[in-house]
Amino acid sequence: MINIPKVKIGIVAVSRDCFPESLSVNRRKALVAAYAAKYDAADIYECPICIVESEIHMEQALADIKAAGCNALCVYLGNFGPEISETMLAQKFDGPKMFVAAAEENIGCLSDDRGDAYCGMLNASYNLKLRGTRAYIPEYPVGTAEECADMIHEFVPIARAIDGLSNLKIISFGPRPLNFLACNAPIAQLYKLGVEIEENSELDLFEAFNNHANDERIPAVVADMEKELAGGNMKPEVLPKLAQYELTLLDWVEAHKGSRKYVAIAGKCWPAFQTQFGFVPCYVNSRLTGKGIPVSCEVDIYGCLSEYIGICVSDDTVTLLDINNSVPADMYKSDIEGKFNYTHKDTFMGFHCGNTCSSKLAACSMKYQKIMARSLPVEVTNGTLEGDIVPGDITFFRLQSTADCKLRGYIANGEVLPVATRSFGSIGVFAIPEMGRFYRHVLIEKNFPHHGAVAFGHHGKALYEVFKYIGVPVDEIGYNQPKSARYPTENPWG
Repeated sequence: MINIPKVKIGIVAVSRDCFPESLSVNRRKALVAAYAAKYDAADIYECPICIVESEIHMEQALADIKAAGCNALCVYLGNFGPEISETMLAQKFDGPKMFVAAAEENIGCLSDDRGDAYCGMLNASYNLKLRGTRAYIPEYPVGTAEECADMIHEFVPIARAIDGLSNLKIISFGPRPLNFLACNAPIAQLYKLGVEIEENSELDLFEAFNNHANDERIPAVVADMEKELAGGNMKPEVLPKLAQYELTLLDWVEAHKGSRKYVAIAGKCWPAFQTQFGFVPCYVNSRLTGKGIPVSCEVDIYGCLSEYIGICVSDDTVTLLDINNSVPADMYKSDIEGKFNYTHKDTFMGFHCGNTCSSKLAACSMKYQKIMARSLPVEVTNGTLEGDIVPGDITFFRLQSTADCKLRGYIANGEVLPVATRSFGSIGVFAIPEMGRFYRHVLIEKNFPHHGAVAFGHHGKALYEVFKYIGVPVDEIGYNQPKSARYPTENPWG
């Protein structure tokens, strides 16, 4: 994927000066060897310059990992650790950081080579709080070299998302369409997250599009579209306009990203877009999202923000769908009941007009936008990519700012079922355990809009840590509770 960070984690070992430094040195070497044996060694950098025991060591280590190009930090407690200098290192490092600690290896170490990092982690967490410094601490942060290597590997997608957000610009075009107030949210939280935003008029975009007429690159983009669509190229006449629009957006990104490394787009697609541009942008949105530049529909700024987080965490394309309609009872009875372990209320259909990347559709065809064509000439609604979404594991999630500028989010692991939708657009039959209760007591109760980001695979664990790290209060992160756990707003008498 383009447009997302490549994570390089600097591993800095620390030591309390009353412990043998060799403990941390040897344990750091074992940790690095364990990571390289199991994962990509390019993910990490072993800071060799010193073991941090003091503020002077902290400054030396900080300079070293910066010079090595590290954009993430792992503070490794090889023993108890110096609570001041180790947390100062985290405070001064500009990027995502984590803390892990070494477990004692065997009985023989308990006399002269006991490290007490189990104790040191408590002091480290306390001092991080005193400094107001956020850091990722795994569920159980003390382990062998192999276990700590696994923890660091789990940190990679979390670090990628956090670093990406701090270098992200969201480019939007136009206000949200009428009757889409649900997608309207205060942008103040974007700045608190370190995200920049550039809001533009649709007229600016239209001018840029017209300036790309007869662009010499259009035939090559059309040829690429034809190759992707293959037998699903049902509207070949619209491809030159779509290629012109794709080039317009890509050139806008390059000209407007400014000091930022990464970009996401919140685009407008109706009501005047079709009549003025002469098409709908769904297919182009799907292609850019497939490359790693998420483009949300209906100027959904927090939707494209959520999509970008999903791309960083999954290292794969994502999509943005309406939590759209219930599964008809006859479809549930004929295609789901008795075949999958879900109740009718666990299922729903996720849909959007045609914005899902072709790689995530079981089959795809270029078509017209059926809903818009009810009131407009069909030819100005061409440009959707239709098909059933591929079956498999998914994560439905969203990060949102409330009307009073508070961050809130939800995450739910589920799956797309291998059930034919018999419908139109980019669409799938989704199943999430206890979805009915989640729908009522999280999505409705917490006032979330109808758009949800979809990552392919189960990424709830990493997304939860990202949300916590960026400051979403844990009681504002909704998830689908099991039957045994009651939601605060759930009637105890059913």
